[in-house]
Amino acid sequence: MSELKLTAQDLAKEQRAISISEFFLKNKHLLGFDNPRKALVTTIKESVDNSLDACEQIGVLPEIEVKVTPLTENRFKVFVEDNGPGIVEEQIPRIFAKLLYGSKFDKLRSTRGQQGIGISASVLYAQLTTGKPTKITSKTNPKSKAHYFELHIDTKNNEPEILKQDLIDWPDKKTGTRIELELEAEYHKGQRSIDEYLKHTAIVNPHLYLIYRDPEKKTVHFPRVTNQMPKQAKTIKPHPYGIELGILIRMLKDSKYKKLKSFLTNEFSRVSSKVADEILKKANLEPNALSSRIARQEADNLLKAMRETKIMAPPTDCVVPIGESLVLKGLKKEVEAEFYEAITRPPSVYRGYPFIIEAGIAYGGNLAADEPMRIMRFANRVPLQYQPGACATTKAIVNTNWRQYGLSQSSKSLPVGPVIVLIHVASVWVPFTSESKEAIAHYPEIIKEMKLALQECGRRLGKYVKKRKMADVESKRKSYIEKYIPHIGIGLKEILNLKEEDEKKVVKVLKEDLEKTRPNINLKMGKEVKDE
Repeated sequence: MSELKLTAQDLAKEQRAISISEFFLKNKHLLGFDNPRKALVTTIKESVDNSLDACEQIGVLPEIEVKVTPLTENRFKVFVEDNGPGIVEEQIPRIFAKLLYGSKFDKLRSTRGQQGIGISASVLYAQLTTGKPTKITSKTNPKSKAHYFELHIDTKNNEPEILKQDLIDWPDKKTGTRIELELEAEYHKGQRSIDEYLKHTAIVNPHLYLIYRDPEKKTVHFPRVTNQMPKQAKTIKPHPYGIELGILIRMLKDSKYKKLKSFLTNEFSRVSSKVADEILKKANLEPNALSSRIARQEADNLLKAMRETKIMAPPTDCVVPIGESLVLKGLKKEVEAEFYEAITRPPSVYRGYPFIIEAGIAYGGNLAADEPMRIMRFANRVPLQYQPGACATTKAIVNTNWRQYGLSQSSKSLPVGPVIVLIHVASVWVPFTSESKEAIAHYPEIIKEMKLALQECGRRLGKYVKKRKMADVESKRKSYIEKYIPHIGIGLKEILNLKEEDEKKVVKVLKEDLEKTRPNINLKMGKEVKDE
């Protein structure tokens, strides 16, 4: 039997381009939809993140309602509603039913979402598992009706498919957006659950009022602990230290600034006229050269000159930390402990991107003393629940010597003790390890800042633990003495022939002297947090 031979022309007939929607349809695990349990958390996470960003962009204190209703054993309806600005009619289909559509991808400022994938990926997953359309209701004006859509994604073309569109009354809402999805999922409690995600979200978003109705029909309220809105993060231009050759070549071709010096001073952050002259001199390029005519080798020389020139770090008003006081308030609201501490590090830079590390710690109270440290990881106020082993946060914690702060720790492992650690990374571009945004890449600059924050919290914890141990030792000594004081009284009564009244006086005096000689050990319970 002769072998079947294919020609290049035969193979060419099988080639075709695929849309981004088709790609993620077959690779949904890349977006955080690995399994039904995680899919439910990811869907709620993406919806809540969008709602928080929308409210903060217009300076409105967010009020978000989350409802999860079981339809069958493995099918749920997810409902998320906010009081944000709403979405204009023509944008609704593209925002919810077109992957890689958004306004934040090329903006260098601290935001939760960046790629325009999250919520549309949830719509895609719901469509894949149940075939049901996603329902969107959005209102932009208190005096107008709300826009109602039922949407699918045309995966072949990555375009929205509108199944139904209408104007409806929504009298209970001035402005806002509501999304309803039906998807195959699995609900559970405990770690990496919806319940934990929402609790952690409330901790690092203390200005949020959240209502959660769980699948068991229990309603949980997460009240806000401050009426202070986070500062608006400003958009900055890219810093020369964070640019790669391909991006520089594209910027040179697309820039509206035709002269090379003008291009450098207007397209980059912290490049003054003097700095631009220094860069061009090192690159052996003329200031008036046309930026669109720069060849690849010249662009490479320009990039090397930029990296060799001393340039001021980028501005940090594009990054908004939570703040030590509010981190403490969030921890105290949701974690029952006896000691709290929080640290906000000064701004730092990796690859030209500014970032700020914050750390918080809670110790003692009802926390389990014989279990490994619990870790709360956050990036731009968003909880990271999965892939902790791949995260820079875990590496920074493991590489910190917690034994010197009073905790038990084996080599290269998490410490054991009644302690919770919170780490928050605020950055204009968080270096996640994958599209699912669950772990932060191991940049040395980020790990260094994390360790410095952890060590500062650890030193303060160590002082508290030491004082507590001293207090415990003193308390035991006192209890031993108190136990034998009555016997001392009896002995003195027999030796000195004391009356019963004198015996009682002796015992009373001994107890008073014991109180006077007890050391005054002041146990600090964490920083004072003033009421707003």
